[in-house]
Amino acid sequence: MAQAVEEWYKQMPVITRSYLTAAVVTTIGCSLDIISPYHLYLNPRLVVKQYQFWRLITNFLYFRKMDLDFLFHMFFLARYCKLLEENSFRGRTADFFYMLLFGATVLTGIVLLGGMIPYLSASFAKIIFLSNSLTFMMVYVWSKQNPFIHMSFLGLFTFTAAYLPWVLLGFSVLVGASAWVDLLGMIAGHAYYFLEDVYPRMTGRRPLKTPAFIKALFADDTVVVARPANVRFAAPPVDERHQD
Repeated sequence: MAQAVEEWYKQMPVITRSYLTAAVVTTIGCSLDIISPYHLYLNPRLVVKQYQFWRLITNFLYFRKMDLDFLFHMFFLARYCKLLEENSFRGRTADFFYMLLFGATVLTGIVLLGGMIPYLSASFAKIIFLSNSLTFMMVYVWSKQNPFIHMSFLGLFTFTAAYLPWVLLGFSVLVGASAWVDLLGMIAGHAYYFLEDVYPRMTGRRPLKTPAFIKALFADDTVVVARPANVRFAAPPVDERHQD
């Protein structure tokens, strides 16, 4: 069993493995009181006035207490992050990292701007960890890129992947969780999907081109289709050549 888990972990692509490891270590560290969540949460005032810039990253690593909800999100993180990195972003690790960076930036921006809007500021002030929203963004992007895959929810009913975010959003509402967290992930995911997949088809321009300095951080292997070397095709039979 331990060996199977080890092999499963080693076979994960680099971004998925790194994010999953950081999330699990951070959450366990907080559960054991080794790390304080108060040093991790998103606080714009502390970021700007006390230069605690790490909060812009650490708020995406803590998944609250270790319970069923934590296992639920770790499953989605491991599954859909891995599916994206191995399929849609195969051989494009830098592009996948840039997608996560874009999502984190959009989510942070929404929370900061929402905190300035009257009547909504109180709701946004409660969102101090965006880890669940970033995970939901990955689920949303995967569902948009694989809309026709058939899925089942707890064996109760089947649907296509295009409706997966809405099914999960409905489930969150049923169990009493905040819908804001999932909605933020859907907004960030749709922004990425539109700018990366829809807008380039409409205009021929790609606004989310990965910067060169990010590409330089990752040595991506070029994905090529193997072709046999020195292949020669036999000449057609004599009868066929003289048929005309």
